[in-house]
Amino acid sequence: MCASPLVLLQVFFLMVPEGARPQPSSSPSGAVPTLSDLGPGSQGGTPQLSEVTETSLAMPGSSTVGPTVVTPSAPGNKTADLFPALPICVCDLTPGTCDINCCCDKDCYLLHPRTVFSFCLPGSVRSSSWVCVDNSLIFRSNSPFPSRVFMDPNGIRQFCVHVNNSKLNYFQELQKVNASNFQALVTEFEGRSFTSTFQTKSPPPFYRAGDPILTYFSRWSVISLLRQPAGVGAGGLCAENNPAGFLESKSTTCTRFFKDLANSCTLDTALNAASYYNFTVLKVPRGMTDLQDMKFQVPVTLVSKAGSPLVAGNTCQNVVSQVIYEIETNGTFGIQKVSVSFEQTNLTVEPGTSLQQHFIIRFRAFRHSTAASLPAPRSGNPGYIVGKPLLALTGDLSHTMTLLQSQGDGTCSVKRHEVQFGVNAMSGCKFRLKEAGCSHLQQEMYQTLHGRPRPEHVAIFGNADPAQKGEWTRILSRNCSVSAMHCSSCCVIPVSLEIQVLWAYIGLQSNPQAHVSRARFLYHCQSRQDSQQVTEEVTLTTIVTFVDITQKPEPPRGQPRVDWKLPFDFFFPFKVAFSKGVDSPKGSVSPILVLCLLLLGVLSLETE
Repeated sequence: MCASPLVLLQVFFLMVPEGARPQPSSSPSGAVPTLSDLGPGSQGGTPQLSEVTETSLAMPGSSTVGPTVVTPSAPGNKTADLFPALPICVCDLTPGTCDINCCCDKDCYLLHPRTVFSFCLPGSVRSSSWVCVDNSLIFRSNSPFPSRVFMDPNGIRQFCVHVNNSKLNYFQELQKVNASNFQALVTEFEGRSFTSTFQTKSPPPFYRAGDPILTYFSRWSVISLLRQPAGVGAGGLCAENNPAGFLESKSTTCTRFFKDLANSCTLDTALNAASYYNFTVLKVPRGMTDLQDMKFQVPVTLVSKAGSPLVAGNTCQNVVSQVIYEIETNGTFGIQKVSVSFEQTNLTVEPGTSLQQHFIIRFRAFRHSTAASLPAPRSGNPGYIVGKPLLALTGDLSHTMTLLQSQGDGTCSVKRHEVQFGVNAMSGCKFRLKEAGCSHLQQEMYQTLHGRPRPEHVAIFGNADPAQKGEWTRILSRNCSVSAMHCSSCCVIPVSLEIQVLWAYIGLQSNPQAHVSRARFLYHCQSRQDSQQVTEEVTLTTIVTFVDITQKPEPPRGQPRVDWKLPFDFFFPFKVAFSKGVDSPKGSVSPILVLCLLLLGVLSLETE
């Protein structure tokens, strides 16, 4: 009798409650143990679950560090590595040397690299797929696939079975790229690009506060930005690429140094006034979409005459020292008018020459009137406010009165301090005398002291209108006198300017208004021989003093106050009650009743 061989069916028994399902998880290459971690399997190919060691372990697939195996439960007849090294070793970067954690590096000469390395770098072993369930649901495992018991980060033991999923290690199909599908693949898989903003987005319809102002150079068909050079670093060197912001009125100062001023005088565009107005300004950003349409472009109007730089002997003439832009805007309609004015100076051609430049940009509302004067900011309404600028007038141009300001080396700067109403101040700087005639030297020093343009009138109130001459008072001036120096061959030059301002309060005492009564320029001078060598420096000083000439009237007499006195008499209320009872018959009953009740209360207390 032949006994038929028994066929042992390998069955994977799971005691799973209703609703429970296994959870597949894909593990990275470094998170799966190898056969070197396996213990001997149980006989008959049905390994039993052994006692679990209480160790904090990572779940497969949750970390790149290989977890410690808690329970060996793989068949014992497996001898090959479950995750062999890949033939292409992407982490073998050092020829002839074992790369750490590179499990496919043949220079390591390791049969089982996982026993040596803490983990395997991605790409050095094949990927694996695990299906895990709670270990308490497993009674016995007959699975032909390797299995493990791991401890997840929450301290729960998980029973995991390795599933042979060949799709994890191979791409589905090879992409074929040609001219017909190139753009389709780019559209499907592309991420962020570095494409210019102007090419991907349409320009905004109008400027917003702080936006850079666009300019157009028709000669080169180039769109650029309106620049306002600013000083950077300890030396305040000029940074050319500082953009001017829309509706941001501000001033900047920077310094330029020249190694060879003779060549830079005519070649450096920063010294040439023409480079600051040889372009047009776009009214609104959308004007850049049609640069041929001139209705979106505003030319820069030249207010003051400016010559081109030139070298005359040992001097570089007509060098730009100050640039002032006046920009008129009209809400969302953008920029309506742009004007520019310059101040120029002369530089001596010598090694290490420096130049300090001042750049001012002012924004104001566009007005359709053709008045020549520009509206100045108010310093009060109507009376002056202490600390606000003192307003001055030259012709029809309204501006603020200024004082000298020095540079870092003490020489006179193009930038000046504003005179603040009611604030006494003094400032000074060093002025280098130049080789010139006496009259030319006097004129230059006068201009340095009082600034440009020379103030002719001062505003009586802080809201004075330049068009109303009655709201301004002429400034008294006393220049230097040659006869007072008693020297016929001397050149009398001004070295100090004292600005005296007389002001007073007028109006109601509860709301007084400050106004300027008069102002005077008082120059202090010194004599200098015409034959004296021009190598010296003269210290210039400007002083401003405010004198309060308010005459306060006597305080008005008020009505006499009543001196109320109350008697210190206990029976005063009763006297008042009785007096009211006599004067008013209708109310005589109530005071008597109140008094009777009080007496009855006192008597009742005494009898008790």
